[in-house]
Amino acid sequence: MKQFWIFIVLCCLGCQKRNIKTIVVRGSDTEVNLVLMLAESYMSTHPDVSIAVTGGGSGTGIAALINKKTDIANSSRAFKPIEIKLAKERNVDVTPIIFAVDALSFIVNESSVIDSLSLTQAQEIYTGKITNWSIIGGKDQEISLYGRQSNSGTYSFIQEHILKGDYSLHMKQMNGTSQIIENIKNDVAGIGYVGIGYIINEGGQVIDGIKVLKIYTDNQHKAITPVNSDNIHNGTYPIVRPLYQYLDGKPTDELKNFIVYELSAEGQKIISKNGYFPITEANKTINNKCL
Repeated sequence: MKQFWIFIVLCCLGCQKRNIKTIVVRGSDTEVNLVLMLAESYMSTHPDVSIAVTGGGSGTGIAALINKKTDIANSSRAFKPIEIKLAKERNVDVTPIIFAVDALSFIVNESSVIDSLSLTQAQEIYTGKITNWSIIGGKDQEISLYGRQSNSGTYSFIQEHILKGDYSLHMKQMNGTSQIIENIKNDVAGIGYVGIGYIINEGGQVIDGIKVLKIYTDNQHKAITPVNSDNIHNGTYPIVRPLYQYLDGKPTDELKNFIVYELSAEGQKIISKNGYFPITEANKTINNKCL
């Protein structure tokens, strides 16, 4: 009889045990909060799936994918040639998915009298050619530069597309976007760069303590704000980038289901609600080849 009851208990325990499928996501600090939102929404209707999302920077996620330590590498930049070479050497079939679009913004303290920058001014500020706000119409204050660390995709994107050269040695390198924002709130002479999704609240307004600078190119007479989503959709705001998720080969099973969910109307609605922008038709064409 005792053995019979032990058998019954073991059977009950076995019935209660679920086969949990785990998806590991690592990488971009720009993407981490957004992907957490998407993961939480997906898991709420898929209780047998666990999605572990961590940040650390795009370089961290890409390295993890190359070393086969993650299922998804979040990255706000494309793979570098050396990373592609390493991936091939380790038999990793790098497969890109574009799941969202981001607008990069330059921010200053809310007390700043500066409202806009040209791309050339942004370049000269971050390369160290312009070191005082008075040179571009601000107060007589030495500019405090804040940016990301070199393993950040945002760091690389700004360097490649805006600076086209080296950062000033005086730039303070922050561990994450949140650190940049907090420092700008407390530094009246500071300037930083962040993804727009980090600084827009649920009401679509800029968070307290900072000011988002309007940007214009040398060919534009009007400075454009990234806060208005129309400026992103119609292409008038100049600093826009795709947000990637890199995989090892075409996704299958639950990994594919999660990716498809992110790209669905419901997933894209979550992306829009959190200050980012839906993928374009061109993005969808790229994705369809990889699914």
